Amino acid sequence: MTNIIDPIAEIDEARVADQDVVIGKSRIIFRRFMRNRTAVAGLFIFLALFLFSIFGGFLTSWDKDTLDPLNIGMPPSPDHLLGTTQAGIDLMALIVDGTRTSILIGLIVGGVSVLISAVYGCTMAFFGGKVDATMLFILEALIMMPAILVVAVATSGSGGLKDLPSWLLLVVVLLFFSWMGTARLVRSLAMSLMQRDYVKAATYMGVPSRRIVWRHLVPNIGSLLVLDFTRGITGAILAEVAFSFIGIGIKLPDVSLGVLIGQATGQVSSFPWMFWVPLTVMFLLTGSLAMMNDGLRDAFDPTSSSIGRAKQAKPQTAKKTTK
Repeated sequence: MTNIIDPIAEIDEARVADQDVVIGKSRIIFRRFMRNRTAVAGLFIFLALFLFSIFGGFLTSWDKDTLDPLNIGMPPSPDHLLGTTQAGIDLMALIVDGTRTSILIGLIVGGVSVLISAVYGCTMAFFGGKVDATMLFILEALIMMPAILVVAVATSGSGGLKDLPSWLLLVVVLLFFSWMGTARLVRSLAMSLMQRDYVKAATYMGVPSRRIVWRHLVPNIGSLLVLDFTRGITGAILAEVAFSFIGIGIKLPDVSLGVLIGQATGQVSSFPWMFWVPLTVMFLLTGSLAMMNDGLRDAFDPTSSSIGRAKQAKPQTAKKTTK
């Protein structure tokens, strides 16, 4: 008995096996990122902390404004999973609120600073001449300003800024300094893109300047902006922790990881859980972002071999069996 194979189906199968499949650039980058186990682990840790900052309040029946006079300065227990402070406040509630504040500051500063640096740098490169010289002079002058002094003056509660919440005030100050270095790098990359034929053609055809910047310059430096976004989140979180630690950042009643670490520094031996818990959360947060940034850098680099190579699909051949 002979198994009959349809010749048309065999031809179609051969065509599929020999056909070159075109994969989009974004899909290639996504696959390369997902093959990096360290980067994927960092992504899961960051998402877990993000979800914890939103829904972590359901893990405890206490909030950061409620005192427990029967459990003052107590270590972790069934009633208080992470213990309490010397004032009797549940540490879990404080960690949830502090993690949410730190992540919110990082996301806002990281995202807005990338947008500002992209627009500012591309505008300098596109117009050039006196516009570029003037904007570059302003940029260099702002870079020379002492950040810590400006933060100290701005968060001291003077002027009309005293009505803003301390975390929002810190966001404004961090945004003032976080975009400058990237703007210089964007300017240099955008100046090289200005020599491309498609940009020159758009200019000669009378395409509006704003459309050229948004349509041709900004998308072509997208890899730099994505990497700077993750770096900006990390830098903003570390800056918030540093400024709050020395007392010029977020002020009570607002809570952040930097505030919790700063308050527990002098009581590490007496209340160790008050210091090590927020410090561990900060390390997990910044460490996961660093792992994600390394994975994105390798995914955007086509010459990188640190994440391995894609497996080549073996061609399938039709087999004929005869009995």
